[in-house]
Amino acid sequence: MKLVLFDCDGTLVDSQHMIVAAMECAFRKHDLVPPPRLQILSVVGLSLTIAVARLLPPPHDGALIHNLAEDYKGAFSDLRRDPSNNEPMYPGMRDLVLDIAQRDETLLGIATGKSRRGVATILAREHIGDAFQTIQTADTNPSKPDPAMVFEAMTEAGASAEETVIIGDTTFDIEMGLAAGASVIGVAWGYHPVAELKAAGATQLVATATELRHAVEEFLKTGSPVA
Repeated sequence: MKLVLFDCDGTLVDSQHMIVAAMECAFRKHDLVPPPRLQILSVVGLSLTIAVARLLPPPHDGALIHNLAEDYKGAFSDLRRDPSNNEPMYPGMRDLVLDIAQRDETLLGIATGKSRRGVATILAREHIGDAFQTIQTADTNPSKPDPAMVFEAMTEAGASAEETVIIGDTTFDIEMGLAAGASVIGVAWGYHPVAELKAAGATQLVATATELRHAVEEFLKTGSPVA
């Protein structure tokens, strides 16, 4: 059994505008200068409180971190209710997910720093919830790059590390996958630069959904995403 495990933000969906806007709103609510856009994107993928802590200058105030995280969630929910805001799937990714889900002896999963509620909203909107057999989120797992999400997903899917590939756009995804002993594929359209993905250990990088399809097909055939 092969397990194909996707990150969400920056890999399946482009949520950067809402993430940045919500974080800026949370910081301004506390009369703080919001971090630069690229700095906010650099922590996407981490659990929310850890991400907020990294964005704040030391010393870190636990109560402030908690309040900023709660205000971020509130701002994000408000943004999502506005029909003009969206977290679109990247070109070709919906079709790719549905295609892989039909393969024999192949299971799909998600491992994300996003909340379970946020993931459920996207999957329901895109009508692809049935494609995923395991969904691991920051609600019930340690933050990436801890490999706990991967281990839990493998347990639920009945797959070994050798049968698992992690697909993600951040160094946290690459480090998490390698720590779990799984194969990894880095995508170049997300929130961390390609050079950082390579430095984290990604030997297979793809720039389009078509290239990702070929890499996944190679993994399903040979157990390695590299031809």
